[in-house]
Amino acid sequence: MANKKLKIGVLFGGKSAEHEVSLASAKNIIRALDRKKYEIVSVKIPKNGKFEIEKLKKFDVVFPVMHGPYGEDGSIQGLLKILDVPFVGASVLGSAVGMDKDIMKRLLREAGIPIGKFLVYRAIDEIKYSEISKKLGFPVYVKPANMGSSIGIAKIKNEKELKKAVLSAFQYDLKIIIEEEIKGREIECSVLGNDEPIASLPGEIVPDEDFYSYKAKYVTNKTKLVIPAILPNTTIEKVQTTAVKIFQTLNCEGMGRVDMFLTKSGKIYVNEINTIPGFTDISMYPKLWEASGISQSELLDTLIVLAIERFEKESKLGTPKKVAI
Repeated sequence: MANKKLKIGVLFGGKSAEHEVSLASAKNIIRALDRKKYEIVSVKIPKNGKFEIEKLKKFDVVFPVMHGPYGEDGSIQGLLKILDVPFVGASVLGSAVGMDKDIMKRLLREAGIPIGKFLVYRAIDEIKYSEISKKLGFPVYVKPANMGSSIGIAKIKNEKELKKAVLSAFQYDLKIIIEEEIKGREIECSVLGNDEPIASLPGEIVPDEDFYSYKAKYVTNKTKLVIPAILPNTTIEKVQTTAVKIFQTLNCEGMGRVDMFLTKSGKIYVNEINTIPGFTDISMYPKLWEASGISQSELLDTLIVLAIERFEKESKLGTPKKVAI
């Protein structure tokens, strides 16, 4: 008798401002999944976030393709753990710290991983141009602490632009982060695995604008992707080692794309990690694995296997026995 197909629920959409990017990623994943191995069911969550939660319990594995808040921040991962359903990607902690740029950078700094200087503000804080200028210089980048796809991000060069950028960032999160500019090449590296993750060949982003904005990513289509990046072997190894260290430091599992800056002096600064990286037609995560010898179909197979392996390992964990006091 042939092996029964695994029932895979591809979960996408949701309340995040990255809703549309999620749709594009899910479309490619659904197309690339092997229908000889899987029964594939699309679960589209509308923008109001309402859907039948109990539907998720019928799947052998859930593949969350929900970028940004409510999908990449540990929310949906916590729900799936409560429902006792295996799922692809990082678990609750890795997702949460990977999403929050403030907490992520503090953990990376504690681990001795080079990052740029940054300041964090909440809506009640007084944001002083003089403080930013003194500590970070200008230009700087203003970002929502919890968001992806470059949504709500602005590069600002003077005090006049600061207020507008801050107001825009606060539309997407209750906490914002302001980062110094690091001049360097934008290098990305994909990571795959659980206990023993591996790194892909690095790629380079060459945007047609000042920085890799949402417009540059998904609208103008003029950004150049160099895959693999043209780098010395020693630098490639350094990028890969750094990517894996970041993945492990942040307690990530399954998949992650690490974004870095490479300066002229050869120093690497980490920008961020994406625990549910894009799978759109222009997304680096699957493209870097293809350049490294793993097709998108094989990549998805591996991610599903990793999800099941983690679930089975966690299922064997015991609960504390009651002790009479």
